[in-house]
Amino acid sequence: MRLRRAAAGDVRQVVALPADDQLGASRDRAADVRELEPYLSAFEAIDADPAHLLLVAVAVSHGDDDDRCGDVVATMQLSFLPGLARRGALRAQLEAVRVAAAHRSSGLGTAMVGWAAEEARRRGCALVQLTTDKRRTDAHRFYERLGFAATHEGMKLHLR
Repeated sequence: MRLRRAAAGDVRQVVALPADDQLGASRDRAADVRELEPYLSAFEAIDADPAHLLLVAVAVSHGDDDDRCGDVVATMQLSFLPGLARRGALRAQLEAVRVAAAHRSSGLGTAMVGWAAEEARRRGCALVQLTTDKRRTDAHRFYERLGFAATHEGMKLHLR
């Protein structure tokens, strides 16, 4: 596996990862070009902003130096948020961590989150934060095993 910055050509496969998930299946899909358009627009905004990284893990053949080839088997978004709290600390927000079902429990998710934490340290962040749906008990155990603590209650206001 190789972790790299996502490209526009990866968007369809990236969208398919949450669509393959029990909660994401009702929210995300791109069965045709029309349904893919909002994802491509969002990708362009993410890709153009240096405060955001959309990453993919791709399966590559042994000895293959071209990591643009291969199937996308995992994704995550890492965003860097300046703020005045915590003495003006920079935070890293980890979003949309998804690993294809066939690659779960392989250490890939652990490696990806570890990479995100190191990138956050490199950029001077004081912490990495994330939200995870309350129904994702396996995900809660995964993040707790990596050292995350449920210190706050997250809330959302849906606008659509």
